[in-house]
Amino acid sequence: MRRLNRKKALNLVKELDAFPKVPESYVETSATGGTVSIIAFTTMVLLAFFEFFVYQDTWMKYQYEVDKDFSSKLRINIDITVAMRCQHVGADVLDLAETMVASDGLEYEPVIFELSPQQRLWHRTLLLIQSRLREEHSLQDVLFKSVLKGAPTALPPREDSPTQPFSACRIHGHLYVNKVAGNFHITVGKAIPHPRGHAHLAALVSHETYNFSHRIDHLSFGEEVPGVINPLDGTEKVCTDHNQMFQYFITVVPTKLHTYKISANTHQYSVTERERVINHAAGSHGVSGIFMKYDISSLMVTVTEQHMPLWQFLVRLCGIIGGIFSTTGMLHGLVGFCVDVVCCRFKLGVYRPKEVSFQDGQVNNHTPLLSENSTH
Repeated sequence: MRRLNRKKALNLVKELDAFPKVPESYVETSATGGTVSIIAFTTMVLLAFFEFFVYQDTWMKYQYEVDKDFSSKLRINIDITVAMRCQHVGADVLDLAETMVASDGLEYEPVIFELSPQQRLWHRTLLLIQSRLREEHSLQDVLFKSVLKGAPTALPPREDSPTQPFSACRIHGHLYVNKVAGNFHITVGKAIPHPRGHAHLAALVSHETYNFSHRIDHLSFGEEVPGVINPLDGTEKVCTDHNQMFQYFITVVPTKLHTYKISANTHQYSVTERERVINHAAGSHGVSGIFMKYDISSLMVTVTEQHMPLWQFLVRLCGIIGGIFSTTGMLHGLVGFCVDVVCCRFKLGVYRPKEVSFQDGQVNNHTPLLSENSTH
């Protein structure tokens, strides 16, 4: 009984076979079939090879939500060089709530405004990258994926020993401000507290020494992520007049960055700029200096690096192999059918006339007609 049951089960499994084996004696090979097979296998190998590179690649996914964090502090990272002596300029922040933030986290370093040859080469490279980023926005994804902790992105130090006196001031460091709109500015004189806001001691500085030509080596918000290039990095402005105002209007967008190399809570920003000469006689009022007015966006962007899962890669690979097999088989059959029709070799049946021999040795190739009497 057990053998019988096994036999029945085996027969049932055989009937369910979706891949029946055809005897080799029934299979006919041809040169065209071999050529199509070589093309099919070559195409499969090439597509599978390129699909492997697609599997290795990653892409950035952007998600948007309302920023619910309103109690934390915003960090501003600054590295700006101004073409004035350090004792003549002061930097501070005044936010929308009339709260003045002291510049204790900033350092004032006397430097030379002109760059060395190596620094100038670095600066030109940065400007070239900035111009490409404005044209190709997808390059920002490449920068996000290539960021590394500790990667050098700041202006390299001078390779020579300058002999000329230090006539400029490098202001660098970071500040923590309230997460509201504010105004970071660099103007003449040191900032002093005032009951109605704040003021700068500019009376002791001569107007002839005003020169707010500046270079922004780095300006970012939030956690500093080396490798990410911000819109104002590398900006250089040269004054045409002593009394000149430079304004930057910045919109800051909170950003959470999650890649396979780094996770950081940083900020992106967009900027528009304006510059004008202060001339009270002509109606152009204001204060000479560099003013960066920033505002915080209510939306937060989450940037996540994603990778194709293994199961999807296997499914796509099976689709490539099966699709090429099916397509080449159909194309081979269709081409063979067209060739047979054109060359008149397509036959529905085989019919050959019989040869009738006579006694005189002559051969009659015509088939004798059958009469009704001969059938009986």
